[in-house]
Amino acid sequence: MLKINWCYTPKHGSWLNIAENELSSITRQCVAGRRIGSIEKLAREIKAWSTDINNKQRCVDWQMKIDDARFKLKSAYPKLRL
Repeated sequence: MLKINWCYTPKHGSWLNIAENELSSITRQCVAGRRIGSIEKLAREIKAWSTDINNKQRCVDWQMKIDDARFKLKSAYPKLRL
């Protein structure tokens, strides 16, 4: 059985872009142009793809520090008051 874990991300900001990029990658590299006959086979294909991708140690190169982000993107990175 395929289980989908929903992870809610901010509407604006870097995490949403990363999630969109991963979904685009899996579509293009794993399932595009193919007909997969069952959920079980789809789960195996996605697991094999994600294992391969994770073994390649891809990462995100963050270009902006948190203080810069809070200054430039005030609505996406609000400053917390303690």
